Amino acid sequence: MQPQEDWNTSEKSKLLQPGPPPPYHDDLRQPPPGNFQSTSGYQAQQYGASGPHGQGPYPGQAAVTVQPAVYVTRLVYPMPDYLGYSIFTMLCCCLPLGIAALVFSINTRNANMSGQQQLAEQNSRMAFTLNNTALGIGIVILVLYVTLIIVNTKHHSNP
Repeated sequence: MQPQEDWNTSEKSKLLQPGPPPPYHDDLRQPPPGNFQSTSGYQAQQYGASGPHGQGPYPGQAAVTVQPAVYVTRLVYPMPDYLGYSIFTMLCCCLPLGIAALVFSINTRNANMSGQQQLAEQNSRMAFTLNNTALGIGIVILVLYVTLIIVNTKHHSNP
């Protein structure tokens, strides 16, 4: 490794400073203005289909430019996991169905995170069905309980 004193700092300082942009010209088939002859006798060739970048592996054969593959994916929205609904039905309506709905809600969330759209859709549908069933059972139990209390108080209040 060379000591720092031997480095050519003027050469490196030019690399950090941007130079003027290249001159603009409309016709890309012609070389830009300027002297492009080198001391080794190399003559600059024209740009375009007949230039060095437009020729194929054999003289006179045109090169084929291949674009990179573009993968089109449909926009996938995450399926709803009904986690809050599952917690509500577990605590307030029907504990066994609420627990099952909570498990499917968590599985829906995991499938959404891993990009498994079909599995997330199945789990989401099952969680929604279990939540609705648990809510229905909870409402039926509440209505029966209120009816039982009303009938029981009327029965005891009438002599």
